[in-house]
Amino acid sequence: MMRKAVAVRREEIVLAALEQIRARGIAGVRAADVARSLDVSTALIFYHFGTLETLVIEAFRQAAEKELAKLNDELARGGPADTRLRAVLTLYGPSTQDGWQLWIEAGAAAMRDAALRAVLQRLDLRWRDAVVALIAEGVGAGVFRCPDPHGAAWRLTALLDGLAVQVVARRGTVTADDCARWVEQAMAYELGC
Repeated sequence: MMRKAVAVRREEIVLAALEQIRARGIAGVRAADVARSLDVSTALIFYHFGTLETLVIEAFRQAAEKELAKLNDELARGGPADTRLRAVLTLYGPSTQDGWQLWIEAGAAAMRDAALRAVLQRLDLRWRDAVVALIAEGVGAGVFRCPDPHGAAWRLTALLDGLAVQVVARRGTVTADDCARWVEQAMAYELGC
């Protein structure tokens, strides 16, 4: 039997770990379950990642990086700041439960895991920095009236963070239409648009 390339095997392990996280939550993930899903030994999981915590962090990082690639694509589109901001807030928001399920899981686990917390904060700040930059761009272009782009960005994304918990963890309490309407109201208040 031919051995798989290291990069291929690592990617398979990460994808299997993500499936386990989605099914069991971070606290319920076991290296043995990841290995079993791939029909490999548990030793192979530890060979490639050293610890289960390292694997979980890498799985979350890769999933978050895929979401951030969508952010980068949206930012590269160009166009008016208000249109781009709405598109970015839609991407950030709970439109995809799968992505938010991972963020919520990681947020809960990060309270007890400093390494995961550092990764989570770094990736989260990339979203918030993009929102700050779009608001500042809109202020500069006269599209928004906002004395504090940084604070407005944090308040808007914090609203979406809370709505995401409602949409994902408490299904049925908040609809996508509710989210869209409340974000528009918050933008009008924060940005005068």
